[in-house]
Order: sequence, then C-alpha cells, then structure tokens
Amino acid sequence: MKFNNVLSADAAHDLVTVPSLEDIAAPARILRDEGFGATVTYSKKVFVPLTQLCRDVCHYCTFAKTPRKLESVYLTVNEVLKIAHEGEKLGCKELLFTLGEKPELRYIVAREWLRNNGFSSTVDYLTHVAGKVLQHTNLLPHVNPGNLTSKEIVSLRQVAPSMGIMLESSSARLTQKGMPHYGSPDKVPEVRLATLRRLGEQRVPTTTGILIGIGETRTERIESLLDIRQLHREFGHIQEVIVQNFRAKPDTLMANAAEPSEVELLWTISVARLIFGPTMSIQAPPNLNPNVLESIVNAGINDWGGVSPLTPDFVNPEAPWPHLVSLARTTEATGKQLHERLTIYPRFINDQWVESQLLPRILDQVDAEGLPRTDSWTPGTLTDPPEELIQRVQERRRADSSLYPVLQEATNRDLTETEIESLFSARGRDFDTVVNFADDIRRNVNGNTVSYVVNRNINYTNICYFRCQFCAFSKGKLAENLRGRPYDLSNEELSRRVEEAWARGGTEVCLQGGIHPAYTGEKYLEVVQTVKNSVPEIHVHAFSPLEIWQGAKTLNRPLKDFLLDLKQVGLGTLPGTAAEILDDEIRAIICPDKINTQQWLTVMRTAHECGIRSTATIMYGHVEQPIHWARHLLRIRTLQQQTGGFTEFVPLPFIHMEAPIYLKGKARRGPTFRESVLMHAVARIALFPHIQNIQTSWVKLGREGVRTMLNAGCNDLGGTLMNESISRAAGTQHGQELHPKDMENLIISLDRTPTQRSTLYGTVSARIHRKGMTAQPLREIENSAPHNLARTELSELVRNDST
Repeated sequence: MKFNNVLSADAAHDLVTVPSLEDIAAPARILRDEGFGATVTYSKKVFVPLTQLCRDVCHYCTFAKTPRKLESVYLTVNEVLKIAHEGEKLGCKELLFTLGEKPELRYIVAREWLRNNGFSSTVDYLTHVAGKVLQHTNLLPHVNPGNLTSKEIVSLRQVAPSMGIMLESSSARLTQKGMPHYGSPDKVPEVRLATLRRLGEQRVPTTTGILIGIGETRTERIESLLDIRQLHREFGHIQEVIVQNFRAKPDTLMANAAEPSEVELLWTISVARLIFGPTMSIQAPPNLNPNVLESIVNAGINDWGGVSPLTPDFVNPEAPWPHLVSLARTTEATGKQLHERLTIYPRFINDQWVESQLLPRILDQVDAEGLPRTDSWTPGTLTDPPEELIQRVQERRRADSSLYPVLQEATNRDLTETEIESLFSARGRDFDTVVNFADDIRRNVNGNTVSYVVNRNINYTNICYFRCQFCAFSKGKLAENLRGRPYDLSNEELSRRVEEAWARGGTEVCLQGGIHPAYTGEKYLEVVQTVKNSVPEIHVHAFSPLEIWQGAKTLNRPLKDFLLDLKQVGLGTLPGTAAEILDDEIRAIICPDKINTQQWLTVMRTAHECGIRSTATIMYGHVEQPIHWARHLLRIRTLQQQTGGFTEFVPLPFIHMEAPIYLKGKARRGPTFRESVLMHAVARIALFPHIQNIQTSWVKLGREGVRTMLNAGCNDLGGTLMNESISRAAGTQHGQELHPKDMENLIISLDRTPTQRSTLYGTVSARIHRKGMTAQPLREIENSAPHNLARTELSELVRNDST
C-alpha cells in the first residue's frame, strides 16, 4: 500500500510551537478533503461488553469492574445474540466487542467460568462468540481484546474482518508510579506496540489511536502518532487513528483531574491529519464532545467512529450517543455529508486483507466505494428503487455544493479523470447538484423528446469458449447449468425471426452471440447475408468488437478488410458491447482472455474509419471502482473526439444473480440505485458535447428505474428488444419485450414527447410506426440444437493477444 509521507518527524515536532490553531487546521482540512472529499462517515453498531473484568487498573477507567459488582462474569452466547438481533433490526452493520484484558490472569472466577464452559482463555471465548454472530446475523464483528499473540490474531482473523487496540500513549513515563498507567502491565508502550506490529504482520485492518489529557505532553502525543505511523509505513494495516479526549469520571483516581481543553483536542486532531496525510481516517468520538462537533470536522476528521441506536458507550456511559439525524445535520452544516461505513474500511475490502470466508458477505453489503448499501434494490429485480432517491431526482432539489466549480468547467472544457471520479462520489446535496446539472444538459441538447427504437434481439448461439466471469449467458458444448440448454440457431429460424420483427414494425435486428469455437468470419458474413436476404430494408446492428476481432483473426484478414466485407453484405452498425470496463486492471479479473482495452478501441476506431458507426457501453457494479468508471469514460470520449463514430452511450448495470463471479463470492451484487443514477448523469456531463445521446436500459433497471434515469440526463429508452436473452440469463425479472405502446405511455407519464427512431437516430415513417403500435404477440422462438460443426482450423483458439 502506498503511504503518503506528509511530514518528517522533525517537521511534526515543530508543530508544538505553531502559535495559531488555524495555521495547522487549515492545511489539515485541505488534506482531509483531498482524501475524503465531502463525505464524513460513521459506523452504525451495537456495543457488546463481553466481560467487564480486567487485570489492569487504569486510573481513569470505569468500564472495568470487580466480580462482586457484576451479575455475570461473561455474557453468554444467547445474551450476545439477543443484543445483535435487536441491533440488526435497527439497521446496525457492526458488532463491537468491548472487553477487559486477560481477566483470567487476575480472577479465579474468570478462569473457572472459562474452564467450565470449555474455553482456554477470554480470547478463545471471544473467537467462539464472534463466530456465532457471523453464523446467526448479518453483523460484522470488530474486536478490541487488548494485547494479542500472533496465534490469537490468526484465530480471531477468521471471524473478525477488523480489530482494534488503542495505543493511548507510547510514553513510558505514564506507567510510572502516580501516573495513570501505573499497575497496568498491558498498557506498557512496548507491549502495545508489539501487538500493533503483530496485527500488521498478520495483515489485519487495525484501529488504533491516542488518549489525550491523561498527563502526556504535546510532544509525547506527537511521538505516539509517529510510532503508529512508522508501523503503518511498514505494514499498511492501520485503517483509522482515533483522537479521544479524557473525560474525568467519579470513583476513579483521576476523578478530579483536569480534562483537555477544546483547543488541545482540535490541535491534536489537526496534527494527526498532518502527520498521516490525506488517506488515513482520522476519528473523534462525537459523544465526548457534543458542543464542538463542527469545530472537530473543521480540524480535519473524516469519521465519527461508532454510533449506536441501541447500546450505550460502555467505556464512557455518562456520554450518550448523538441522534443520527442531529449528527447528520451538524455534519452538513460544515459542508459535508454523513454516510455509514462498515467496520472495515473500503481500501481493505479485498482478498489480501480479508479471509476468504468473510469476503463474500462484505462484498454483498457494499457499493463501489466500499461503503454500505443503504437499501435492498439491485438491478434486474422487482424490488422498488429507494423512494427517497426517486423524489430527490423528481424534485430537482437545489443546494450549495462543493462540486459547482467542477460542473461549471464541464461546459467549457473536457473534465479530467480526477474531476469525473469526484462526480461519481457525490452524495446528498452534491448528488442533487450533479443530477440536476446533467438533466439541464439533456434538456439543452435533446429538448423534451425521448426516443426509442423498435428492434429485435437475436442471439444466434449461446455456445462460447470464453469464460467471462460476469456472464451467465454463454454455455459450453454440454453445459446446462445456469439457464437454458446450449443452442446454435439455424438460418431458417434466423430468417423467420427477422421477418416477424419487420412485420411487427421493427427497423433493426441486434445480433450478438457467444464465440463458438467452430465459427469463423465466414459465419458472421453468412449471418448478415441471411438477414438481408430475408428483409433487405432492415438495419443490421450486429457483432461486438470481440466477434469482429474473432472473425478477422479466423480468416487471417486485416481488421479493416473484414469490416468492409461485412459492410458490403449489409452490416449497418456495431453494438458497443464487450467493453465491460475499459481498464485492463479490471479486465484481468472479469474477462482475462477476452480482447483487451486497446483491442476493443482499435476495432471501434477501424469501424468508424470504415463508415460503420457504433454504440458505446459500460458494464458497472461488479469489482471495479469509480476511478475505473472515469477511465472508461475518458477512453470513450477520446475516441469519439477522434472519429465521431459513437451514436450513443449505454450504461449497463451488472446483473448479479446468476453471474459466476458473484456466485463465487468475488463480486458485488450490482450497482446501488444511487450509483446507477450517477452513472447516467456523469456520463452525460463527462461526454458533453461529444456524445449527444445517453440511453437507459429498461430490461435491467425496470420501468420505475428508467423513469428516474430520464430525469437524470437520459434521452433514449433503447430498444423494445422483442426477445431479450442475455440479461434474462443473468437473472433479470423485467421481461423480454417492452411494447411500443408501453414505451410511449412510460415517456408520456413524464410529460415528455415520445418518438420512434431509427438505429442512427433518424425518423421512421408513420406506416412503420403504426405497425409497431398494433403489433401482435410474438410466436414462440425455437432455439436449434448445436450443429456438428468442425472446430476452427487454428493452431489455438483466438484469445487476447496479450495473455
């Protein structure tokens, strides 16, 4: 992991003498905004005090109790699960285990309880209980058991995606007689730093931090932060640094000790940000400082830590959690947006940091930025999109936004990769601003018209020797798992479907199929000829760049010559599929043997040079992140500037239900609805003025979904399809055809004007329009059994040249 080294140790020490708080707070805010933008996070959690026995005697602590003050030595599994289920009902996603350290080394009752219940230690029991939480709830455990051996860390890593240990201070002076850590062997700095090192060695995403106001100096705080930074430089495992202020509590040795001032707290937060730079999460607990929350944000934090709607802060029971509505309002007053996070931070959600059995359930809960999904909607399902987001789009809410400068630039020049990525991170009022801006562009470019094309999808074979990890459509020669049997369409059935499409008002057939190992370029030429022989007037929109690449290679023809051959027999345009994500970092995961980014762009550039126009697509919501979306849009935009050959841009959300990569637990379950809205809106902005048409997919988003997209920058509903197979194979439930009457009624319901178009956005005759509006139901299709075709005569099957 790349570490951003902001300050040297000497420069950090110089901060002690900076006279003005604002002199360090201002650069701290800039760094925070660079790393986290307008988002401030928190974790919605339940706190479970597994045991309040502890062998240490910290002089400020009221959490630790003696046995005679406790009803039970440890919470039972059932007691823990009862709390967990209640938290789950309230929307919590994390269960934080708080507990005293190694009580069995001090108390006989702890040793006896553990022995009687079959456990060798408190950590052994903690591992067992955390496993039960994983088994019976959707909550993710986060454990704070204190110092750990490597063996204990390995055991806990199986049931907890993150762990925590507060360093508090690396000053040995605080362990001397009369100081707060005297008599607490587990608070010896070398001991705690050794545990932090072991956590790094075992690749555990780790929470740590410092406690201020317990007698340490500013210099000692800086030393503690630098010690943490040194370990993070070595292992990259620190996910957040907490700056927690001491609160005096009755019945402790420090009951009358002075608490740190507001200035000391804010100074330390800003110093932590300057020491750790833009990418480290810096946190301060909101319940300990309810009257200075805005100042805390302005000092450089990006996270409030855990906030529970159910359980108190057992470490600071006198300080209630702020209501989330109030916390959101306070955060927004600083120009930021409050959003949930999981116990594990986004950059650690991968197989390098998370055990294989935990990663699928984490991926299932997050969006492309690694933050929690906040509703149950996924593409292709009949679940209604979140009403709150639909209303935000419909109401065209106006608000101040930090993104205004970027958006204003979008009308004057092409946006950069970083600027486009920032638009994809928009939430709250920033989201409103992006969507409104995109729809203003749509209105200026396309007016009040929404177009659609009456077409028929014909997938002529589902046999494919590629094994793209997102695809549930393709089959091997004998594969019958997933949906449907392998087939290879006969020319007779192909002709029948084309003729039926024309009779029903169709002006286009869209032809795509699997990469059959026996097909050569001659087959693709034959398919086009069959269509044109059946209905010469119909437009042939056919073959992804992968099929074009395959056809040219199998005939040993130059790419341009093969495209001209296809054009000669009647090919009209190319669909822009097989793009997925135009970034080879992602293609190496989802389709490693397919054509790479440059090859896809080369096919499209060559087609445009041949006078064959095309669409452009993106498939989003699986393993990629917003940076990859930005790169994809930039590559589409650059090619469009060079050739002008793209007619439209079509966002295609990943349908997860039957996708192999999802079933293996290695992908998210499609984009969130917010991400889908932003994909259409940001595409409109980033591709302006080079691509004028942004299309939305009813078969993936459903009718309510595309209504929203049409108010977020889209002007086209795509095709009626007649027979949709690929998304249906992946699990979509939105049907195979949207009749022209339904298309137009949907558009009219938005007070927009429907218009049937041709593939190239020309007009169609009134006669053809009438045919579509009065079309009768389709005949049942017949998918022919695979032919006994000879394998293509190649030394090896055509795959990505770079593999």
